[in-house]
Amino acid sequence: MAKVLLAHGGGGSRSAELTRLVFQRFLRDPLLLEMDDAARLPDSGQVFTTDSFVVKPLFFPGGDIGRLAVCGTVNDMAVMGAEPLYLSIGFIIEEGLAIARLQRILASIAVACRQSGARIVCADTKVVERGKADGLFINTSGIGRPVFRKPVVAGRVKPGDAVLINGPIGLHGVSVLTARGEFGLRASIRSDVAPLWGLIRTCRALDVPFMRDPTRGGLAQTLNELVQGREFGVRIHEEELPIPKKVAAVCDLLGFDPLHVANEGKVIMVAARSDAKKALALLRRHPLGRGARRIGEITAADPGRVIMATRAGSERIVMPPAGEILPRIC
Repeated sequence: MAKVLLAHGGGGSRSAELTRLVFQRFLRDPLLLEMDDAARLPDSGQVFTTDSFVVKPLFFPGGDIGRLAVCGTVNDMAVMGAEPLYLSIGFIIEEGLAIARLQRILASIAVACRQSGARIVCADTKVVERGKADGLFINTSGIGRPVFRKPVVAGRVKPGDAVLINGPIGLHGVSVLTARGEFGLRASIRSDVAPLWGLIRTCRALDVPFMRDPTRGGLAQTLNELVQGREFGVRIHEEELPIPKKVAAVCDLLGFDPLHVANEGKVIMVAARSDAKKALALLRRHPLGRGARRIGEITAADPGRVIMATRAGSERIVMPPAGEILPRIC
């Protein structure tokens, strides 16, 4: 690997390659090597996460880079079973950005914080030359407090557990794509970007061994990360996958797999067999979970693989994307 490619930032197998062959040669802390969405800090018991946002365009149907930055970070804590508490935020602003646009983004950040319950307690601002930052880049970090009755760790997943999702997939990636006006596409698809803690916390008393928000790389990437190196597999059912017709139409036109498209308001939840029905019912009671479904289960068969049972009665292996099918979506 001689150079970094755009595909290395896409969350798929190329990203994993960059992480494994380059970053992990030098950054070897055991907490970092766990490769979770957030680190569990051994001294305090809290979780700590960081993320950066370079979405293009800055505004898209259903959200903007500010809302995305808050929601993306609080969701990384929420899927660890942690209540989001504190955020830091850093702005890298390109010279020439209109103050009115910056104010609009800041107002959106304030709303997302109120919705999530997290507080921004420290911040930083840098300005770079015109043409160096596409308007605005944002970095956020967060600290949260675990509140789930049992630890949310993939090592507790076992065959028979149910795989749930709280609603339709592919909305964010397709929303950003159509907002760019590329390929002549025009579709009224709103991003699903939302803070998920209010939804996730309803299941805090249940046995939920794994959660993840399927952002870059989509559902396929997240499920493949779950089974990698494990003694179990995942079986999902095509007829249960909540793929909106407009998302399916855009993906069909461009040759995308909806399972590879990013989401920003979805949680994949693995619930113990004994609590699966309770978890599904609780998710459906919340506004962000009204479209919740059981889409599959953990199996002893095909360890390390994600298998889809198709509508035609056959099976296929669900592979992660190699790289970025939609660059600059988050």
